[in-house]
Amino acid sequence: MDFDSQEQQSLTKETTITNHEEAAATAFDDRNPIILLILQPYQWIKMLSHQLNPTFILGVVLVYGFSQGFSGAYFRVVGDYYWKEVQRVQPSVVQLYIGFYYIPWIMKPLWGLLTDVFPVLGYRRRPYFIAAGVIGGVSASVVAVTGGLPASAAVVCLVGVAAGMAIGDVTIDACIAKNSVDVSALASDMQSLCGFCSSVGALIGYSTSGLFVHQLGPQMALGLLAIPPASMIILGFLIYEVKATSDVTQKKQVLGKVGDAIHNMLKTIKCPQVWKPSTYMYVSLALSISTHEGQFYWYTDPKSNGPAFTQEFVGVVYAIGALASIVGVLIYHKLLKDVPFRNILFFAQLLYGLSGMLDIMFVLRWNLKLGLPDYFFVVLEECVSRIVTRIRWMPMIILSTKLCPPGIEGTFFALLMCIDSLGFLSSKWAGGAVLHLLNVSRTNFRNLWLAILIRNLLRLATLSLIFLVPNVDPSDVLVSRDFLNKTSKGNIEEEALQLVPRKEEPEV
Repeated sequence: MDFDSQEQQSLTKETTITNHEEAAATAFDDRNPIILLILQPYQWIKMLSHQLNPTFILGVVLVYGFSQGFSGAYFRVVGDYYWKEVQRVQPSVVQLYIGFYYIPWIMKPLWGLLTDVFPVLGYRRRPYFIAAGVIGGVSASVVAVTGGLPASAAVVCLVGVAAGMAIGDVTIDACIAKNSVDVSALASDMQSLCGFCSSVGALIGYSTSGLFVHQLGPQMALGLLAIPPASMIILGFLIYEVKATSDVTQKKQVLGKVGDAIHNMLKTIKCPQVWKPSTYMYVSLALSISTHEGQFYWYTDPKSNGPAFTQEFVGVVYAIGALASIVGVLIYHKLLKDVPFRNILFFAQLLYGLSGMLDIMFVLRWNLKLGLPDYFFVVLEECVSRIVTRIRWMPMIILSTKLCPPGIEGTFFALLMCIDSLGFLSSKWAGGAVLHLLNVSRTNFRNLWLAILIRNLLRLATLSLIFLVPNVDPSDVLVSRDFLNKTSKGNIEEEALQLVPRKEEPEV
């Protein structure tokens, strides 16, 4: 099928989607507004299942909701208590260890390459869901049942848990990226679904984490992280995928596809309109250095001048933050999803830097001078932070999907997410270095406020690089569908991935 036919088919499908949405809305126009509000999410999920595939929607729910949302939230709280109470290490060292968690995420291009060019028994996605489940489940079980585990061995096991999440994530992201190209009208909807599932899963994870830490202890509580990987194994057998008919297991064919994929990735990333936003995303993440462990040790230490929050309350605060994340998703989906990338990222980053000043107020106890109790203020700070973070993150993800050329969606999207993970790792390690230099330890929090101030100033400094983000709408086509079919004659900028934004004209 030639390019014109493919584009016509895509436009026809997008028009069908629009008509389907309009028909669904018309069908409920006469109902009570409250009933309409309640049924709207159901109609939305039903529409996505109809236009995409029910098992794909199940995959998004299990990976983003259960594996990333629940496990990520639960892992964050239980892991922090594990390092503090079981391993008893300094906060700056914990940030060094947690930085290693990002290594499997940095390796996402490798996982993406495997899913794109190394099918197993003719399937590109199913086997990798199963592998992710096995790796994550075994790693979580080992750290939970092994007493007196050395810190180095614990790091390896917890990195294995993160690896299971990363492999499952890159596999479902390959499905999302492909669907975003095939049905571009639903690209924002798919990201909204991912964000919503992640937030709901995080809500459950945070709500239960403190309770399980209190009842089971940090080490045994980590054993529950073996359950989400088991669901990924089941997903590997259920998710719909067309089995490849050609014999792609032969060595020459595989090596040829690997070479093509690497060549196409290099060809794409060299384009200024691809590497510039990628650079901005990395810098914006890396410069927002993490001071989380220092703050966690401070507000859970009963001997400091902090609030001495209990395990259960820490989970409740994070759970309320997860609700705020859902609000952030809804705000973006309803009000901001059509705002040009440069505009939304500029204002989101500005709010990100300014909202961080609430942490300084909390650490310096200014909230008490204003008559605001610790319990109220920490919830307020968490909600503001989560909403702003979600609004800042979602356009980055959508922009990343728009930069993926057809044919290597999984590999290239994984490369972009690898850059983001490298930014998170840089943030953790740089934050740990700052905490160490300022002598923030398990018992000394005198300079914690200064570390947070440095973090906030670096967040605001990122605004000087906003020009790297393309000033285009999310509906603009950034990568032409036939880019990888072009010849390699001429320089990259002449081919330019045809990144001059153009609107997809609806079929008349």
